[in-house]
Amino acid sequence: MSSETPDHPATRYEVDGGVATITLDRPERKNALSDELVGSLIDDLDRAMADDAARVVVLTNSGNTFCAGADLKSTTPGVGGTPAGRTFVDAFRRIADAPKPVVARVDGHATGGGVGLVAVCDLSVMRDDAKIGFTEARLGVAPAVISVVCLPKMRRGDAAELFLRAQRFTPARAAEAGLINRAVPADELDAAVETYLDDIVRGGPAALAACKQIIASVPDLDRDDAFAHMAELSQALFRGDEATAGIAAFRERRPAPWVPEERRD
Repeated sequence: MSSETPDHPATRYEVDGGVATITLDRPERKNALSDELVGSLIDDLDRAMADDAARVVVLTNSGNTFCAGADLKSTTPGVGGTPAGRTFVDAFRRIADAPKPVVARVDGHATGGGVGLVAVCDLSVMRDDAKIGFTEARLGVAPAVISVVCLPKMRRGDAAELFLRAQRFTPARAAEAGLINRAVPADELDAAVETYLDDIVRGGPAALAACKQIIASVPDLDRDDAFAHMAELSQALFRGDEATAGIAAFRERRPAPWVPEERRD
């Protein structure tokens, strides 16, 4: 369990304009995945999912490192001593299974488990002067757990190169490999993230959740099963109150009711 008091969590949480921002806030530890930071992150993710004012979540960092991965100062790095349901795998599951989109604003380096934290987010933008890498093999371990969220985004050849060489590489290479969506200059990071956020909050909450469900499930389905399941989902969405309100707003050329007041233009 974390020894932190509620006044000094390892993450910070704030909401504005429909966006919940969770900041990894242990720069002196390079935001390593300690029990303390993971527990605080899970608390904030749960808070964001229950927060009606939060339509989309941004995961970012303080300091020059987004996340350095496993806390190597721990007696059991990569495993953790948190209770069941409080490991970094549980944090990854919360992001992957969240009905709300999660966008990574990567304002610094990411290595090891930090790459997994970037990859599990739905969208990610990284400053192009930082470094990212699967450095585990040089420590005598492997990117085992994070492969679950990284490999679905990568070609096999890219994974072989980046896992086996265990070097840090550029965000541009990460984008080429499919690990992140965009690499941008540091002074363009906020604008690039905001472009995503402004688009996302205009989508209906149920529709966004359905988009995440589709992306996660369809590639693993047989084609005929996929058509059957997706036809059923489509019909359910069209019959829903959200679609009724959204279509009416479209016809009347006004913002849908779920668009935050601050973003209605």
